[in-house]
Amino acid sequence: MEAGLHADLPRLSRTTPAAKAGIVHLGLGAFFRAFGAMYIEEAMKASGGTGQNNWGIIGVSLQSPRMHDQLAPQDFVYTAQELGPEGETLRQVEIIRDVLVARENPEAVLAAMADPDVRIVTLTVTEKGYCHDPATGRLNADHPDITHDLKAALPVSAPGYLVRALARRKAAGLPPFTVLTCDNLPDNGRLVRRIVLDLAGKLDPELAAWIETEGRFPATMVDRIVPATKPEDIDALARKTGRYDAAPVLHEPFRQWVVEDDFVPAYGANARPNLGAVGVELVENVTAFEHMKLRMLNGTHSSLAYLGYLAGHETIAETVADPLFARFVKNLWRQEIIPSFEAPPGVDLEAYADALFERYANPGIRHRTWQIAMDGSQKLPQRILGTVRDNLTNGRNCPGLCLAIAAWMIYVGGTDLEGKPIDVRDPLSDRLKSLVGESDGDAGKVAALLGVTEVFESDLAAAILAPVTAAYAALKADGVGKSIGTLS
Repeated sequence: MEAGLHADLPRLSRTTPAAKAGIVHLGLGAFFRAFGAMYIEEAMKASGGTGQNNWGIIGVSLQSPRMHDQLAPQDFVYTAQELGPEGETLRQVEIIRDVLVARENPEAVLAAMADPDVRIVTLTVTEKGYCHDPATGRLNADHPDITHDLKAALPVSAPGYLVRALARRKAAGLPPFTVLTCDNLPDNGRLVRRIVLDLAGKLDPELAAWIETEGRFPATMVDRIVPATKPEDIDALARKTGRYDAAPVLHEPFRQWVVEDDFVPAYGANARPNLGAVGVELVENVTAFEHMKLRMLNGTHSSLAYLGYLAGHETIAETVADPLFARFVKNLWRQEIIPSFEAPPGVDLEAYADALFERYANPGIRHRTWQIAMDGSQKLPQRILGTVRDNLTNGRNCPGLCLAIAAWMIYVGGTDLEGKPIDVRDPLSDRLKSLVGESDGDAGKVAALLGVTEVFESDLAAAILAPVTAAYAALKADGVGKSIGTLS
């Protein structure tokens, strides 16, 4: 785009009055804006959008002011750009009424969460935002943000905000809000409940007992591919529309949201938006759907990300266009992943796998392998290791998943197969890189990484030591193509 053109274009502006807030969302990023916010806007419209059906969203950025600074000059509205195989469609989303920056004004965030009109707090803070041990699913009391929150009235962590805001509601005689996580974590509602109760119990046992009795933490399964928005995407949209949107989101056509219908009962029929009216699947138990998505989509996404990156592929679509990788991922689904869990009622897992492959191959979605590879130490336990454990328990080997684990190990070492540096983004990156650098030989490096108990439970580490070591050595000696080719 020509220099200065953005400054000459009008910004987006709101076309309808901002809805009264009924939801606070922690961790406002591209995924929620391309997924949950759109569903909620549609559900509110389906119910008339007045009175208790007002479900405006106050977004919260826990760290950076970037999202506030991008959205505030355009009335907190933005463009959602659907990227289909045959073209694009645009939609202006207006459900967000404000964005708060927690590090700048934590009191404003707590006040918003304690507002009587707010009945739900949603979250997309990524796996690392819950300050827990991924291997055990419990609060990490030694996490620096948690040690801060145990001493300070104004928190910095997502669990800290939940607990401190719930304490304010209890003190004011208000019901709690429903905590609705939208992050890709197994049994995510119960996981967040445990973390919140762990933290509340350390601060005030009576508060923990109240949350345990009155609070609700429905589990969810969320599914939509949302690639990162790049500067050239913003430029292209401005050329197309003649208006400047500083924070558009890109997404695939597919979406699926499965939610346990268990919201705070004190609010009665007004406890949640009419999500069922817009295609959200409201169920009693979401576990089978979680396993399906975490293992079949997220597990293969991570496997393709590490192996694809090491093979020189920039995006998932580019990776599966390689016949070797196409065969690899299809075998992974049918031989290692589908046998590891029970299908949700009425779901054909073979058909689901075929649909996933079509989504991966969509040329309109440029989902970078490097982006998906971020924070692997937090993602591996639920995306891959649970599948491996269940297979080994039932006497089935997992050569493809062990190869993916080995690829992760090479990746976090910070150097690719050609000796080029990798920009590793992971909470444990320094420690992982040091373990690789300080260990001798392939076997030593694998053993050192399997000893990271935050990622690998000791019994599983022992069980996969030999196959992962063999896979690591094969990748180093023969490269990715030959290694995955021998699995077919």
